[in-house]
Amino acid sequence: MWRVFLLGDDLMKYDKSALSFEQQTQRLLDRGLIVSDRDQLLNCLRSVNYYRLSAYWLHFKRVDPTTGEERFAPGTRFNDIWRLYTFDHKLRLLIMDSIEHVEVCILRTRLVEKFTLTYGPFGYKQKENLCPDIPVDKFHRWTQELDEAIARSKEEFLEGFKKTYPEERDIPFWIAVEVMSFGQLFTFFRYLNRKEKQEIAYEFHLYPPVMESWLNTLNFVRNACAHHARLWNRELPIRPVIPDERHHPEWYNPVTFSNGRIFAVLTLLRYLLGFITPAQAWQEQLGQLLREYPEIPIQSMGFPENWCECPIWKPTS
Repeated sequence: MWRVFLLGDDLMKYDKSALSFEQQTQRLLDRGLIVSDRDQLLNCLRSVNYYRLSAYWLHFKRVDPTTGEERFAPGTRFNDIWRLYTFDHKLRLLIMDSIEHVEVCILRTRLVEKFTLTYGPFGYKQKENLCPDIPVDKFHRWTQELDEAIARSKEEFLEGFKKTYPEERDIPFWIAVEVMSFGQLFTFFRYLNRKEKQEIAYEFHLYPPVMESWLNTLNFVRNACAHHARLWNRELPIRPVIPDERHHPEWYNPVTFSNGRIFAVLTLLRYLLGFITPAQAWQEQLGQLLREYPEIPIQSMGFPENWCECPIWKPTS
């Protein structure tokens, strides 16, 4: 039970004690969790933080209407929770792989080519080459953070450039992007003039606001994956824009999409991979993952019942 004390009008004090791995194990057993091997549960808790795992057993928790005590639903096995945890782990790896393709192609390659052909290798440091609506302080903060990232980097290609061109104060954009984070790259994409945004987005048959929205969502999802956060049934705090029906009927017929769950992210990744790399192999990996864990309620991930009929998910020949 959570124990909270009111201090004054609205201040609260947290009052829960730390538990040993043995105590954590016993607490789960006391709450009705079924295990075939107590030592297995204990060892899993030694490997994965109790609080991290709690995000996965919430799906199996029930509240006793009489006592108000949280207990596991009858028949809940630890193996069910562990399989949900491992499914989410594999899902994150699959998503990270696809985001890497998108990041390298769009932000580290196409963006660089479009920008440097117009403004030269050092034009990214000049605010006049970007959208005039960008506040000066935000642009300066972005360049300062980039300079700090370059100064911290120990990459050999940076050291080689500095030795070869010791008089150069800045480095070419095509080198700079290799030490930039996804977030820094996304910020630069947002700072582009509409013309450059259009040229990049149109290569993927998208309008710039849709492309920007997708990159914003992928930035969040990538960070969640990097921190090993739960994804499978998560409500997305940054939702991708679904393209308009007139130009992208494949997003509307015969499937009705919601943009609030991870299925929308999987679909936009499948769409983008169709332009970047043979997407069928990635799609087959996802299908294999779903078949490996047939008990996972994919409706909680936002999968519509007839999702396989969506043209974006139709196997390519």
